[in-house]
Amino acid sequence: MITRRRAEERGATQLSWLDSRHSFSFAEYYDPQHMGFRKLRVINDDRVAPGGGFATHGHRDMEIVTYVLAGALEHKDSLGNGSIIRPGDAQRMSAGTGIQHSEFNHSKSEPVHLLQIWILPSAAGIRPGYEQKTIPAAELNGRLRCIASPDGNDGSVTIHQDCRIYAARLAAGERVTHALSAGRYAWVQLARGGAKLNGEAFAEGDGAAVSNETVVEIASDAGNEILLFDLG
Repeated sequence: MITRRRAEERGATQLSWLDSRHSFSFAEYYDPQHMGFRKLRVINDDRVAPGGGFATHGHRDMEIVTYVLAGALEHKDSLGNGSIIRPGDAQRMSAGTGIQHSEFNHSKSEPVHLLQIWILPSAAGIRPGYEQKTIPAAELNGRLRCIASPDGNDGSVTIHQDCRIYAARLAAGERVTHALSAGRYAWVQLARGGAKLNGEAFAEGDGAAVSNETVVEIASDAGNEILLFDLG
């Protein structure tokens, strides 16, 4: 069964410097029908204007993964980490017992487009942590590349949950498949472009919960970028 979450049905936050779309309930957007899927709690599709950003704020007991689609995001946190996240980078921040951080568009002239993902951790009160990995473009093109996993497989960032996140950039006519083991579920997020998911047409920004399926097939029409979550 595939349950679509249409892009235009998502919640929205619009500020002078931020255009954000929420696949699930977040902040002032509350929808009891969309509180997450399995351990996936938040997918925010954020566009941040030049020079704009999120001032220092705190999190607890959440695995936060940031994936930049275009532009560059500047990160600083209370652990002393400072970095620039660019397309092809996967960043993981484990909030655990508590962490403070800020995120700003690194550019004064170009917007940044990113997906920020929250995953419920396997246990509360873990030690806060930070990790960032660069995935070579060649490993994202035409294939599903694991970018986050519970064991750091294939050079992915390590998250404290039974979840694997895959990314792919598909050219026109390309397709990828992902097998789901018994008892596993998937969420597919179409970050850019159009695609067919198990034969059903999806548009940019659409997401889908996949249940009771053995295979997920994603076929690109004119090119796209996707994230696939394999969830327990």
